[in-house]
Amino acid sequence: MQNKQKNKQKILVIGAGAIGIFYSSKLSLSGLQVILWCRSNAELIREKGIHIKSCDGDFNFYPHKIINKLDQLDDEIDFILIATKVLPDVDIVGITTSIINKNTKIILIQNGIHIEKNIIKNFSHNEIISALAFVCVSRESANIINHQDYGKLVIGNCNGKSLESCNYLAKLWQESGIEIEVSENIFLDRWKKLVWNGAFNPLSVILGAKSTDQILANELAYDLTKNIMKEICLLAEADNCKLPDDIIEKNIVATQKMKSYKTSMLLDYEAGRPMEIEAILGNAINFAKSKSISTPYLSTIYAIISNY
Repeated sequence: MQNKQKNKQKILVIGAGAIGIFYSSKLSLSGLQVILWCRSNAELIREKGIHIKSCDGDFNFYPHKIINKLDQLDDEIDFILIATKVLPDVDIVGITTSIINKNTKIILIQNGIHIEKNIIKNFSHNEIISALAFVCVSRESANIINHQDYGKLVIGNCNGKSLESCNYLAKLWQESGIEIEVSENIFLDRWKKLVWNGAFNPLSVILGAKSTDQILANELAYDLTKNIMKEICLLAEADNCKLPDDIIEKNIVATQKMKSYKTSMLLDYEAGRPMEIEAILGNAINFAKSKSISTPYLSTIYAIISNY
């Protein structure tokens, strides 16, 4: 599949991991010029490109430009896609302030709840697009990405701007084969995703490196999964985001149908990388405390995994 040449807009990717590379490679197929910030392996990717092994069909991705330092950026960018892990020591505002101008649209493809607040506070004049990836994708090596299953994106504006840029991006992603939904309430959709993430991610680690199918095959783990999900639904409603009554059952059934999968948190744990504990669990528990809501299951798994 060849890149289209009609679109000369540029997008800078901060967080060149599996998620950032996969979704930016799809935008490249639809004509956006992708600039990757790679702090390592820049020369390898520049020389050989990135091979995307995908359940939808393999292809090679050659970014428009690769930089290993942000001060090498000499392009005016139209979009910045932030796909880093949400970790306490990753200062996205500090990293991006010097390269974002008033016309730059900011896209956050990140896990967790209430993760947009600092970006909204510091870039109030920019369009900020929050995006949720429902995908099984991992990085096999420096320049090989393995897209195993799914791939849907849900995107929406999260600071009161119009949906024009969301609709534009949705068109580009759709052209490249990505299933996409433009949400009018992305905060509601973040809580929807947390129902899955808040259960399966930490349980996959604390239950002893278990894949999703192994978790659901154990009766006690299955019940624990559902109880965690119930607490997240309760918190969502307290945040004015009432979730569908059947959301837990739908998550369970969808997970039973998908291929055996190691969660992103388990992959990080096994690789010795920091886990997104605060974004996925800590923020939810802090919100629960602010509303005086008891969350015994969430609080217990948070206490356990915080010691890993």
